[in-house]
Amino acid sequence: MKTRSTLALSLALSLSIQADNWTQFRGLDGASVSGDKLPTKLDKKNISWSVDLPGRGLSSPIVYGNKVFLSAASGPDQRRLHVICLNADTGKQIWERQFWATGRTMTHPKTCVAAPTPVCDGERVYVLYSSNDLICLDHDGNVKWLRGLTLDYPNASNSLGMSSSPIVIGDTLVVQVENDSESFAAGINVQTGVNRWKLDRPKAANWTSPTVAKSDGKYVAILQSSKGIHALNPRSGEEVWYFGGGASTIPSSTFAGDGVLYVPANGITALKPGSKTKDVKELWVSGQLKPGTSSPVVMGQNIFTVNSIGVLTCGDINGGKRLWQIRMKGKKFSATPVAAGGFLYAVNEEGLVQVIDVKGEEGEVISTLDLGETVLGTPSVARNSLFIRSDGRVWKIGS
Repeated sequence: MKTRSTLALSLALSLSIQADNWTQFRGLDGASVSGDKLPTKLDKKNISWSVDLPGRGLSSPIVYGNKVFLSAASGPDQRRLHVICLNADTGKQIWERQFWATGRTMTHPKTCVAAPTPVCDGERVYVLYSSNDLICLDHDGNVKWLRGLTLDYPNASNSLGMSSSPIVIGDTLVVQVENDSESFAAGINVQTGVNRWKLDRPKAANWTSPTVAKSDGKYVAILQSSKGIHALNPRSGEEVWYFGGGASTIPSSTFAGDGVLYVPANGITALKPGSKTKDVKELWVSGQLKPGTSSPVVMGQNIFTVNSIGVLTCGDINGGKRLWQIRMKGKKFSATPVAAGGFLYAVNEEGLVQVIDVKGEEGEVISTLDLGETVLGTPSVARNSLFIRSDGRVWKIGS
């Protein structure tokens, strides 16, 4: 049995690994913020490389060291599952592995089976698909374990497709598989693929992703649903605290460096986590900050939300007051922006990448780059570059 000090060390190591890489959906702690220096004037010369992909995907690329990992699904019924590893410097394929889906591959036409973003630690890559197939490989592409969660939980699915992205906290992989029937969340041993715990969850469709937060100085897994927010001990699954104010079922919560959890609920609800239910403090609620499908981003003293038609709203994190709004270019937006160096980087569904300077009294789109393809997935940031994927291609955009 691991000692508490060993567990604390594994948690610290997993988070330090994230700090130098982009290892999960929305990056370090799911905050969508990077310390990298990204170009602020974009043109075609900034495209370091682009590579065709073997199938569709809404998942983000993840980056560890000089490797980029992606998931995809192909075939008329999306039953062929792909995991791809590229060289981050050149875009050259290092390896690809293919699998057959064991669960349902029915999705809404806009989404696909490769909707959840993979997650990695220093040794392994974990890839979850809408078919509830969960695959663990090492960084060289060797399969360590795999599970067909639909075989274990046959009714865990919905007709629109699943999209919740897993996270790793210490030595536990946290997955949310929430739907109208056999709805659950689980903490899985990263080495063996065996459940450490499994919890029944509200029986309702939910596409949010778990995230990591700190509560009373300890890391907790945040699970969001239409019922509210559950904070769990990631290794035991025990409830640490609960907020029952309801929440969105598409954009996910964001935990910021100020120790506040920003929840897409009634616009945005700011919570100060404690160690028990009674210690959770609702700081403010702002109906002026309403995200569409993208999750909120916190940078400095500001919180940013984007709605489905590209209205970018900036609010004050100290009270939720709306400071300004601008309309970005394009008609449809799905992806969460990423933040670096006082700039936001957003991409609309038509593939127009936009750099927004948010340091002044009002935001301003200062540069654009048209990729010319449908982009629904959230960008990733690593190695002073943006990594963006479309339905059939991935780009590295740098200085």
